[in-house]
Amino acid sequence: MARVPLALAHDYLTQRGGAERVVLAWHQEWGDAPVYTTLFDPDGTYPEFRTANVATSLLNRSPYLRHHHRAALPFLAPVVSATTIHADVTLASSSGWAHGYKCDGALAVYCHAPARWLYQTDRYFGRGDTPAMAAVARRFLFTRLREWDLRASQRADLYMANSTFTRDLIREVYDRDAVIVAPPVQVPTSRPDVAVTNDVLVVARALPYKNLDVVLQVAELTPDVTYRIVGDGPLRESLMRISPRNVTWCGALDDVALANEYASSRAHLALSHEDFGITPLEAASFGIPTVARRSGGYLDTIVASSGVLVDEDAFSPAVVASTLRAVLQQTWDRDAMYQHASTFSVDVHISNIEAALSSLTA
Repeated sequence: MARVPLALAHDYLTQRGGAERVVLAWHQEWGDAPVYTTLFDPDGTYPEFRTANVATSLLNRSPYLRHHHRAALPFLAPVVSATTIHADVTLASSSGWAHGYKCDGALAVYCHAPARWLYQTDRYFGRGDTPAMAAVARRFLFTRLREWDLRASQRADLYMANSTFTRDLIREVYDRDAVIVAPPVQVPTSRPDVAVTNDVLVVARALPYKNLDVVLQVAELTPDVTYRIVGDGPLRESLMRISPRNVTWCGALDDVALANEYASSRAHLALSHEDFGITPLEAASFGIPTVARRSGGYLDTIVASSGVLVDEDAFSPAVVASTLRAVLQQTWDRDAMYQHASTFSVDVHISNIEAALSSLTA
């Protein structure tokens, strides 16, 4: 591609998650900027990316890898390192790979988290038994990837972090200072006119660190409370088999259907450890309080008017269940929640990104 004033970069566009929502907001603001990524599955990610000028790697020729991006892990660092982006400024959305692109202009990294599989391994993969040979292979691969990751982190001209927790982790892992810029939240202009038919909503991909197994334990302790889980992932089928009768699995939903789920529920439950944690803000924008663990990015996104945090030293299914019952019985100020969510709006995010980038273009 010819040199451009601004280019965007992202690890892979194969799913619908918080990181992809950030890049989508950028694309909608700077539609002429090309988007560099390793893998692109138009059907798997947000449909608005179909209009983007997406530049992919050679890995994208494999249909299997486009649909199973985790299988590409051993190859992602080499293909990213082999790509040079020709732009005055490259804005990279990274949770492991995009900060490794070579750039002939300035590089600004928006870090969702230093690679979780490298620095939060037990939390990301879970603590289940791993075959000995697989464990040795993973340890060798991760040692090499850490070396690559640390080298790549030093090339950036500017680091931005999505939360206080991530900023501190960037300093600990990369020895870099970062400006905090919260991700954008799509704050609705009106609440869908739907009846409240569900008690508790959970929005999370079925991955080990999302702790959906704990959600199911909470559901077992509250059989009179209904739960709906939105999201897909590799653990979904196995978790569905052990779900109690008061849990409904909805799979992945588009934005309209997800908005209806928020609007038709009474509370939101988030038990993962998140580097930012956007779902409590989405819930607050619909006037729905959240119960979450007091950790990570939830310390930035949940306030007294929008939910309750469960202390880590007291965290258990029983404590969560009792906290959830109290939240369901409490009266909440929807306007206060909406105002809190509005401070994380798309317009606020874009304004803060532009202010951070101004230091590179001055």
